Amino acid sequence: MRAQVAIVGGGVMGVSLLYHLAKEGWKDIILFEKNDLTHGSTWHAAGLCTHFAHSPAIQELRAASVQLYRDILPQETGRDVGFHACGAMRITRLQSRMHEFAHVAGLSKFSGHELRLIDPDEIEILHPLTRTSGLIGGIYEPDDGYTDPVLVTGAMAEVARKHGAAIKVRTPVTAIRQDNGAWSIATERFGCICDHIVIAAGAWSWEIGRMLRIEIPAVPVLHQYLVLDEIPAVLRHQQETGRELPIIRDPEESWYVRQERNGFILGPYERDAQVWSVDGVPPEFGADLLPSDLDPVEHIIDGAMARIPALREGGLKSVINGPITFSPDANPLIGPAQGVDNVWLLTGSSMGIMEGGGAGRFLAHWMAHGCPPMDATQVDPRRFGKWADRNFRVEKAKECFGFQFGIHFPYEERPAGRGKRHSALHDELARLGAVFGSVNGWERPNWFATAPIEDDPLTFLRPGWFSAVAGEVRTATDCVGFADLSALAKFTACGPDAARFVDELGTGAAPDLNRIKLTYALAANGGIESEFTAARLAPDRMYLTSASAAEAMDADLLQNRSRRYDVEIANVTDDYSVIAVIGPNSRALLQGVTDCDLSDSGFPWLSAMEINIAGCGALAMRLSYAGELGWELHAPRRSAKRLFLALLDAGRSFDAACIGAYALNSMRLEKGYKAWGSELTTELTPAEAGLPMAAPTETGCDAPVQLMHLLAIDCQDVDPFHGHAVFTGDQPVGIVTSGSFGHRTGLALAMAQFREPVTGSDLNVEILGKRYRARVLTDCPFDPENSRMKHSDRIANPGS
Repeated sequence: MRAQVAIVGGGVMGVSLLYHLAKEGWKDIILFEKNDLTHGSTWHAAGLCTHFAHSPAIQELRAASVQLYRDILPQETGRDVGFHACGAMRITRLQSRMHEFAHVAGLSKFSGHELRLIDPDEIEILHPLTRTSGLIGGIYEPDDGYTDPVLVTGAMAEVARKHGAAIKVRTPVTAIRQDNGAWSIATERFGCICDHIVIAAGAWSWEIGRMLRIEIPAVPVLHQYLVLDEIPAVLRHQQETGRELPIIRDPEESWYVRQERNGFILGPYERDAQVWSVDGVPPEFGADLLPSDLDPVEHIIDGAMARIPALREGGLKSVINGPITFSPDANPLIGPAQGVDNVWLLTGSSMGIMEGGGAGRFLAHWMAHGCPPMDATQVDPRRFGKWADRNFRVEKAKECFGFQFGIHFPYEERPAGRGKRHSALHDELARLGAVFGSVNGWERPNWFATAPIEDDPLTFLRPGWFSAVAGEVRTATDCVGFADLSALAKFTACGPDAARFVDELGTGAAPDLNRIKLTYALAANGGIESEFTAARLAPDRMYLTSASAAEAMDADLLQNRSRRYDVEIANVTDDYSVIAVIGPNSRALLQGVTDCDLSDSGFPWLSAMEINIAGCGALAMRLSYAGELGWELHAPRRSAKRLFLALLDAGRSFDAACIGAYALNSMRLEKGYKAWGSELTTELTPAEAGLPMAAPTETGCDAPVQLMHLLAIDCQDVDPFHGHAVFTGDQPVGIVTSGSFGHRTGLALAMAQFREPVTGSDLNVEILGKRYRARVLTDCPFDPENSRMKHSDRIANPGS
């Protein structure tokens, strides 16, 4: 049997992909299911569907699922497929939760979905069986509902078959191997040769991945919910109003309740999750459940019954206890598998029904058109590298389950699974007061505490580290700051075609010898797939750095695009440490520990040279993400600590100190620099992102329009971060992609992506439910001439 694509797994995710690929016009597509359709976690799902999400990408997956189940499938099949448009709400006693609700409601205005804040009186009107004592408010999601997982999956399978797709049930995959560039799949009944494989096997995905030598970062976790018999109060409400009660969630008490016929389903989420079959599902397990275990959730059930006393009126009909899969960040795994050709993942969703319809559409577009339909950084499986080992996956799955209803604070760093990657400077940085965050497994300093850290609660308002970061910015502006940038992704491209490879990799030409240039690798739609800083160290040797979070994606990109060149790509991320030396006295400090001429004539801006510094060999690159005079020192890991200690010693004469990622983020926004994954994504071309110097020109084409702009926001009591809607009048026209307070300029700054070119000056940004006036900055507010980076060591009046 020959197929264009084979999908392994017949739950809602796999069948959704089959359906959407068939509608994309793909032929010879086949799905293998070891049991019958939906016999994994799909059949026992509670079927909840929501628009509530903390990012546009996840919200789009969920909104597309609702649209598919509610509107599209009934039109295509001519029958109802089990969607109940009952609405939903979340309730709270906490002001910080109301801030979170306000943030999601603001993001949703840009996305075009109605989510609105409600007070206790409205909660009682919408759900009259709920006691509102102690509540301060909530958020109402009128277009939410729930669906029948078996009906919607069957409807998608029916439509897919009509378009020519094949489904093989009771056909477990027993082996997979590569055969002359194609994939060979063995089953107990027959074999199949295919161009693409998609792993959509849910709890069984780890086992299928093992056949391909792929470690899939997803873990099955047991979730149970109670099905209650008919409740008189529910029946009365149904008869009197003709409507179902909305789904209700209490995040503090950690439960959800939805109507089930004239009874209720009650779903508790305990803090201590129970992982299950981490290293392989028992062969006999199919459409099965685990024994109920209500003792760990008894207190949650009691809390729900106190809030909705009618729950006590329903007898216990059944308890559903089955596995659902969690990725380490609770977002699904959608996209290419790392390091192998034409293998895709569509798994790891703890909200399979909620996200399945949209997830299948998302991946089908990616496979059919060569790029995702929108920014994929939050779902791309390669956001977890090879460092994401078994212990990490298990620890994070437990944490995600326990924090299923946790507040998503903008600067939260959750503790599980930490310490997978340490830079050579880690212990010294910790001694100096580093407060670490995690990026791509690395422990990276976010800021430095100059005094013992007290309990600093997370907040949506101005954070407790604000003053400390302001001090770090002053250090880098007036003296010298040291930043550990070792988490950067680093690659070498060596061989006769190294320069030509980089020259044709992206939008910019390869740099000359000992020079540095930025280059933007483009996706099939012309959007920005990655940003590389390229340094030419020899005629046949290029050194490339990129965003830490992009390491695995960029490793694939470079390997895939290098195949037609005589060049060898190596990932050297773990081999080198990077110390940034930033500030007006950086040259004087460094000149004292090296014989290399660091003057403007001896070491011009955007130069790269291998030098000896403090007795250590290092690649010195003259560039600065902070907009100050500075160098990056890329040193072998084995000598990096010695180099760092020498710099600290030399820095005492210059009042030097360490700075963290939060200070760098503030400073880069003051320079108007865009960041990969926030501003630089596949959604925008270089010109649309405001990088016209990097955009290829086409004779006769209209001038490209800029859709990414730097804003100054007139807000005093809160600082922007991300996900805020931007308005012209009452019309949402854009969304903030990143933000911070600019300590050198005294401005609250935000990058914002717009749907259309910005016209007029009547702009407002909604932050936590309040509108603030904003203006587009046509130039960066700090040193727009770049004189601080390019020329003298100290400049009076450093502000703009």
